[in-house]
Amino acid sequence: MDAGSQRVLQYLTEVEEAAEDVLTTKQQIVDLDMKRNRNREALSALKHEMSDSEKVKVCFGDMFIKFPKSKTREMIQKDQEQLDKEINDLRRELKTKVNCLNEMQGMLRLLTFHCMIWYTGEIMVNHIPEVNLYIKL
Repeated sequence: MDAGSQRVLQYLTEVEEAAEDVLTTKQQIVDLDMKRNRNREALSALKHEMSDSEKVKVCFGDMFIKFPKSKTREMIQKDQEQLDKEINDLRRELKTKVNCLNEMQGMLRLLTFHCMIWYTGEIMVNHIPEVNLYIKL
């Protein structure tokens, strides 16, 4: 294989690895979001379906352990906070990975939109510094 073909192959390999990394991060976000939704359902069930004095069975691995309802709620809420943090971190990381992939493919950086809410109920969106787009709510 000549040097030109070798460079093309190297470039395509790097782009493919970057694209795979983007897809992996997106799947991690989806998986964590599904877990967050299950936790939300569990919190709702704890809130509406049981009295505060009852103990609930919590699954840890392959065992069920009885815990007080309040302790269970606290554990799930802490888990929710951790999941929110992880999802937000992954979303920030995903933006940089997508920008990197776009740069590798010779594309411009994605334009980001900055929103500012005014007291009149309007939103100003600046997508290009010289141009303002107004949206009436």
